[in-house]
Amino acid sequence: MTEPQTPVTPVRPGMLLLELVPVPVADIDRAKEFYTALGFNADVDVRPADGVRYVQLTPPGSACSIALTEGLPGMDMPVGTQRGLHLVVSDIEQARSDLVKRGADVDPVEDMGGVFYARFADPDGNTWTLQHMPWRP
Repeated sequence: MTEPQTPVTPVRPGMLLLELVPVPVADIDRAKEFYTALGFNADVDVRPADGVRYVQLTPPGSACSIALTEGLPGMDMPVGTQRGLHLVVSDIEQARSDLVKRGADVDPVEDMGGVFYARFADPDGNTWTLQHMPWRP
């Protein structure tokens, strides 16, 4: 087994660490290309059995990754049904600009009462939300 590239949070009693969210896509290669173009790190891409593929990608700085899969019934969802995954950012205008330059079609920033949002979707229609809370360090 290889050592992880980034520090791993220890799992202590009572902790419930959210570290993986499945994102249902029609074409894993197309989705992987989209997410890596946005800056997600491609951590894993394996085919452990016939008809099975597992790809794990992590947004920059995140402790939670996404999984693109085929042939794993326990992670099967209709394509494009994942909604509202949040990416918390420190500068929403800069984050939006960066994603647009990388090929994402990101909506304009909205002020929702002091919390700022900008939304986009992957090629399959799974939706993402950039979120900025000015008071958060």
